[in-house]
Amino acid sequence: MNPSLILLIAVCESVGVGLVGAVVLRLLRRSPVGNSLIAVIVITVCGTNASTITVVLVTQSAEVPVVVTLLVNFVAGAVSLGIGLLLGRSVMKGSRRLADATRTFGVAQRFRLPEDPPSAEFAELARELRITSDKLEESRRRERSVEQSRRKLVAWISHDLRSPLARLRVLTESIEDGVVVDLDDSIAKIRGNTERLTEMVDDLFQLSQIQTGTLRLKPREVALDDLVSDEVAGLDVLAADRGIQLRARKIEPVTVAVDDRSMTRVFNNLLANAIRYSPERTTVAVDVRAVNGWAVVSVTDECGGIPPQELGSVFDMGWRGRKQHTGVDQGGGFGLTIVHGLVQAHRGHVAVHNVPGGCCFEVRLPLLR
Repeated sequence: MNPSLILLIAVCESVGVGLVGAVVLRLLRRSPVGNSLIAVIVITVCGTNASTITVVLVTQSAEVPVVVTLLVNFVAGAVSLGIGLLLGRSVMKGSRRLADATRTFGVAQRFRLPEDPPSAEFAELARELRITSDKLEESRRRERSVEQSRRKLVAWISHDLRSPLARLRVLTESIEDGVVVDLDDSIAKIRGNTERLTEMVDDLFQLSQIQTGTLRLKPREVALDDLVSDEVAGLDVLAADRGIQLRARKIEPVTVAVDDRSMTRVFNNLLANAIRYSPERTTVAVDVRAVNGWAVVSVTDECGGIPPQELGSVFDMGWRGRKQHTGVDQGGGFGLTIVHGLVQAHRGHVAVHNVPGGCCFEVRLPLLR
């Protein structure tokens, strides 16, 4: 047979094997790169052997001229080389895309996942970089939030501390100048302002522990219904002085593992706020019940409700309710923020929603199993 025809057949077979190999490499692009390398080796061997076997079958002789054999092997090698270059080009292209995305990550501080990675290793690396990018973005968001909170805290504290300090200065100067008519009344006012400053410092200290993650809880088994009932009894006098009826409406026996001092602070803050913001001759009701594996404590008042646009800001630092209905001191605006932090530290949730005539704060804590 004409050597040119033999060579043409060999070329066609090698090209056919090469095309099949290209499709295989395409299908393996999301597999480990080692699989693609094995595929290149298999395709090279198959291309060479297929061409040689075809030549033997066509010539019907095992003895093929050396020149023809060399040409057939050369064609098979060229096809294998082309497939290898195709694989290498795909890997290099994917590597450049990943490198570009990494450089963009350094500049824009956001990693963009490259499209169509050439191998599973590149895809896994890209996913890890994306996860790292998301974590860094979350860290930056928290840092911005903490910085914003710090600035607000400084602004609020500088304002709130100024008032009691100014009153203390006036009172002490009046006593020094001998112009005080009722000394006992002045001493009572000094004590009240001092207690106010002490409360603010205590709030700041606990808020700092919550925000910096240094809060140390000592959880133990607690009967939550007893703890809430004790708080209701302890604040009953304050409620009576304000002309408000404070009552435990529905108290179910539930047991939780909590730091009782911290949770006492939570319910004291919620009940005191409800009493502070409710008008006279209204009711503040407390419920304790078990719901789907959670201990739920609800504090419902008749304060008139919270504006819907402010419901999402209730637990933000410095938020204060409206002054209408009461002329009492509203505090430093840290109470509900502390409540939110303490409940979260116990793996619980706290939320607020409006009810007819008022609002309802709801604390959820995991039941003791």
